[in-house]
Parts: sequence; structure tokens; C-alpha cells
Amino acid sequence: QVQLVESGGGLVQPGGSLRLSCAASGSIFNINAMAWYRQAPGKGREFVAQFSGGGSTDYADSVKGRFTISEDNAKNTLYLQMNSLKVEDTAVYYCYAFSGMPYWGKGTRVTVSS
Repeated sequence: QVQLVESGGGLVQPGGSLRLSCAASGSIFNINAMAWYRQAPGKGREFVAQFSGGGSTDYADSVKGRFTISEDNAKNTLYLQMNSLKVEDTAVYYCYAFSGMPYWGKGTRVTVSS
């Protein structure tokens, strides 16, 4: 079992920044993939960013150049630095991990509004 807890969401003006965190606990030694997804109001859940093979990263086209995924293995924490936020980035952001099966956090809400 893996537990994922997101934090760091909130209300920010367009052009602002936020850093999301995802604290992982439980059977974390078996995790072989971690990622961020988001779900905007009235829309389906969509991919945002992930660590791919060899430590490289992948990003959705809509966030490339603005968002950065990182991790602190000592703290068992995944981060998502979000800069130059846009109104269309408004969503609930979810942390995802795969450890024999997919695990999801409960999400943290990000609202970008003036």
C-alpha cells in the first residue's frame, strides 16, 4: 500500500507561482513511476508531468516551460513547481504513483483568478 498526500494548492493571480508537494508513505520502495495529473471543472483528468525512464521528465504541451517536476528522495516527496500560471491551469491536482498497481492522492485545489 502506498499513501499519497498532496499539499500546496490555493488561490493565485494569473502570472503567479505555486509549488505543490506530494508526500509518499507506505511501500514506497516498490514505486517505479510518479506523476502529476489534474482535473479542471467539468473536464476529465489529464496528464501534467512525470518522471520517465532514466530520470528524464515528460510534460503536457500546455505546461512545458512553465511547470517543473522534481523529487526529494530523502523526504519521499514529489514536487510540482508551477510558474506563469494561467486561468486555464485552474484544477484539482493529483499525485500518482505506480507500485504494482496505481495509487492516487486526494488532490489539492489550484485556482488561478484575478
